[in-house]
Amino acid sequence: MRFASSLAAVVAFASFAGVVSAQTVNRPPTISGTPPSVIKVNTSYNFQPTAVDPEGKALKFTLVNKPGWMVLAPNSGRLMGYPKSPGTYSNIILRVSDGVNTVSLPAFSVTVNSTGTVANRAPTISGTPATTATVGTAYSFQPSANDADGNTLGFTIANRPSWATFNTSTGRLSGTPTATGTFSNIQIRVSDGRATTSLPAFSINVTNSSNRAPVISGTPARSVNAGSAYSFRPTASDPDGNSLTFSIANRPSWASFNTSNGQLSGTPSASQVGTYSNITIRVSDGRVTTSLPAFSIAVVDVSNGGAVLSWTAPTSNTDGSTLTNLAGYRISYGTNASALTQTVQVANPSVTNYTIGNLSPGTYYFSVRAYTSNGTESANSNVSSKVVR
Repeated sequence: MRFASSLAAVVAFASFAGVVSAQTVNRPPTISGTPPSVIKVNTSYNFQPTAVDPEGKALKFTLVNKPGWMVLAPNSGRLMGYPKSPGTYSNIILRVSDGVNTVSLPAFSVTVNSTGTVANRAPTISGTPATTATVGTAYSFQPSANDADGNTLGFTIANRPSWATFNTSTGRLSGTPTATGTFSNIQIRVSDGRATTSLPAFSINVTNSSNRAPVISGTPARSVNAGSAYSFRPTASDPDGNSLTFSIANRPSWASFNTSNGQLSGTPSASQVGTYSNITIRVSDGRVTTSLPAFSIAVVDVSNGGAVLSWTAPTSNTDGSTLTNLAGYRISYGTNASALTQTVQVANPSVTNYTIGNLSPGTYYFSVRAYTSNGTESANSNVSSKVVR
């Protein structure tokens, strides 16, 4: 006679953790750049600031004390104009807002000269390129550049690696190295047509990647009752993100095995009672294979002198939060409902049924409680009973 208790509904945890809430704090945008301060009459004025919002919000620009000849592009912050008469325009402030916070460039002035030549200012360039790369992995670096006079910029490079391409409009260096080696004295330059500025020369050291072995873990149940379902699925991951496949040695004849996720499952019959030894589950990333320790599964005949217990694994704490660290169960039983003096530990959270065998004739009472990896236990379930004859 089989026995299934109704333990599922009552397994509950005392609160393991409080409810944590967080409020997002908006971070202000940033703005940088140096607007031209001197321009000759009847020439074009042009300035493009650099502005970024940490949360990626759309930005809007405004201008305080705008000269009558100056135009602002509100979505990009670009300042443009064509002054036709001399003069000095002071305390101009360019602001940017993300809808919550507003920041500004320092106030600046623009002097429009009637005669003479406005001195050209050299462009600026910045950025820190990565100095290491891996064979077969894409490499990319793009510097930041700006011209205080608003001139159009062009980029050049010296000692470009043979595996990389270079964009003369943006200064982007990119490519996928195919062999190891050190590529030295690379120098990226920017020019406004009159003056040239360079980044410090740098090197890129290309190395081979070293494959790391996948990892696999889990504790399979070591016994199953004839006629009851068995299931075990290991946890596996690859530190390099490679695809994984699973294999098994000495698979029990009554079980099937999934090579995609490593799950071993099946229902042995009474004719398959016995011990199935030296079962080994392995995982491979295509280059390296890792194995769980070999284990055995005993198929037990419980047709006499035993009680089959089953329950449903809890999924939440009593405060409603999700239960994430379930570690196993403890079954208490005895011949007195008020004194369950014997305990069996089931150290596998995926097991939801268990057979207690070799019971002498009599009435037995059973209860189960769950526990977590940090040692916290639930309350006992309801007490169920069975008469063993």
